[in-house]
Amino acid sequence: MLEQNKDYLTDLDAAIGDADHGLNMDRGFKKVMKQLPQVSDQDIGGILKAVSMTLISSVGGASGPLYGSWFLRASSVVSGKQELDEEDMLHLMEAGLDGVIGRGKAQLGDKTMVDVLNPAVDAFGRAVVSGKDMLEAMEQAVNAAEQAMKDTKSMQAKKGRASYLGDRSLGHQDPGATSCYFMLKSLFKTLSCPDD
Repeated sequence: MLEQNKDYLTDLDAAIGDADHGLNMDRGFKKVMKQLPQVSDQDIGGILKAVSMTLISSVGGASGPLYGSWFLRASSVVSGKQELDEEDMLHLMEAGLDGVIGRGKAQLGDKTMVDVLNPAVDAFGRAVVSGKDMLEAMEQAVNAAEQAMKDTKSMQAKKGRASYLGDRSLGHQDPGATSCYFMLKSLFKTLSCPDD
């Protein structure tokens, strides 16, 4: 999905950033895909940690450290696990969000990936508490993430390169929030059709 949307992400970034987000994300996750066969025998925590290290070393700008922090913190709460239930996934998502906030110091409304991750995690958590299964909970998370991604258009950037634009960042969808939505959508698609 990131490869298919790399030009779109780059166009979003060209409007308020340095026009490399799509290229960086595509390059980083292509390296992740090459790395995965080498760690396929590890537990989920080990795989996520390998993803983190690959992204940190191969994705430029702020995205590498931020996504790397997401996967690294997520890896710490699922260490030793071979399967995840709904509670495990919620803990994974919460830890990942904490990692991103800790690394980037962003808050809701700053026009960053936090503006997608936070509502997605909240929606997933509410769904789990109400007894929804993994697929239903992730669908609610993705729906919340999609709306939150669109809502970044009305926000003024307070973090990153886009913050230098001030009011001129209004009206533009945040590229990091968008790539975050694509990742959650990909996770939902994988859960929906695991053999594809």
